[in-house]
Amino acid sequence: MPFAGSGRDGGSAPPGAPPPLSGRNSYAPLLAVCAGYFMVILDVTIINVAVPVIGRDMSASLTGIQWITDGYTLVFAGFLLSAGALGDRLGNRRVFCSGAGLFTLASAACALAPNAPFLVTARLVEGLGAALIVPGSLALLQQSYPEPSARSRAFGLWGSMAGIAASAGPLLGGLLVSTVGWRWVFLINLPVGVACLVLTRRYVARSPRRADRALDWPAQCAVVAAVALLTAALNEAGRRGWSDPAVLAGLGLVVLAAAAFVLRERLAATPALPLRLLRSRAMSGGAVIGMLFNFAFYGMVFTASLEFQHQRGYSALGTGVALFPAVAMTMFASVLSGRLARRTGDRPLVVAGMLLAALGLAGWAAAGSDPAYPLLVAPMMAAGFGTSFALTGSTTTMMGAAPPAYSGTASALFNTTRQVGSATGVALGGSLLATAHSYGTGLRVSMAAGALAYLTAAVLASLCVPAKAQAT
Repeated sequence: MPFAGSGRDGGSAPPGAPPPLSGRNSYAPLLAVCAGYFMVILDVTIINVAVPVIGRDMSASLTGIQWITDGYTLVFAGFLLSAGALGDRLGNRRVFCSGAGLFTLASAACALAPNAPFLVTARLVEGLGAALIVPGSLALLQQSYPEPSARSRAFGLWGSMAGIAASAGPLLGGLLVSTVGWRWVFLINLPVGVACLVLTRRYVARSPRRADRALDWPAQCAVVAAVALLTAALNEAGRRGWSDPAVLAGLGLVVLAAAAFVLRERLAATPALPLRLLRSRAMSGGAVIGMLFNFAFYGMVFTASLEFQHQRGYSALGTGVALFPAVAMTMFASVLSGRLARRTGDRPLVVAGMLLAALGLAGWAAAGSDPAYPLLVAPMMAAGFGTSFALTGSTTTMMGAAPPAYSGTASALFNTTRQVGSATGVALGGSLLATAHSYGTGLRVSMAAGALAYLTAAVLASLCVPAKAQAT
């Protein structure tokens, strides 16, 4: 059944635009956008299973392993706001396609990497491609499905695509690493990237350009500096210790970079992120909620992957199977919450999802330093389901609170905070494992920190997420 009310914004179609959406074509923009988003999220989850093998193959330290994971996330998070502003200025479809092309080429470079420094560099470029893809993904869905119920359904399916990619990542990564080798975890992106480009150019309309939107490079540099310094400080804490002067100096510089960004946006004539947007409780609260649940979920996946391979001796494929209860739940939770939101509104769903996830990680932390695997299945399922269950409502909250002219920026802000959360969760989790008295203690502290993040997100959702869907 086609999307009810799917179509394009009023006005005549630009020259060379795809045909109007009708029948099966109504799903085409969704498939095009989700192909790109799937590729980005798959790269986040598939690497968690493969990276211990990559580290051994390339003789990388724990800190080096963290950089293979976080180098991608660092650039991804740091350049999302720039990409969102660029999409608003040049057209979201153009920027989205540029990102898909760059990501595909960088994936090929990762697959051919001869050593760890080359791989980290290629991952940085891959992160830049991801940054160009993600803000445009939500903006293009908002453009293609202007009717609120169709848009809510599209956002739900977009969120479920993240769940499918998250669930496929560990299993697919484990299977590829165990059979044809870790380089195929990057080569798998090539056909997806090509399909994304073909579908987008054929079925997604050209986006409007807003030449009055300045890129505000000083503010963008401040964001990149803050994200890079935060990730570096947390990564190095595992090697140097939390009281090391370099780590403390890095954290201090993070505060200065964040303050510089706020000051610049307050004084700029055309800010990249107008601070008045953050006065909206829905927008600022939604951004923080996204950061907290990504911090908890991806920190859990990263530390659990290391636990299963390094401490329990699981193979890469065995690790993927072991993680499956966590990520499999994400496949349908977003779709379910998207449908329930029409009757209940977003707030109860986001709160319930965060409370369930908090209960899951708290259960893992309470299970002991070396619990039997069956005791971890229910906590992983709760964390995976709760995170994805809250994603659709959080996304709708953020995008609904933004003026149409700032749809790319709103998407970029939401995904920036989420990726900051992912990078911080991975970095902090790795550092806790490296600095704790025992691996089991570090893992329990990491899970407890994730549970606290989920609980904080639940409280924020009760205060910031609208009780009913916002009309746009």
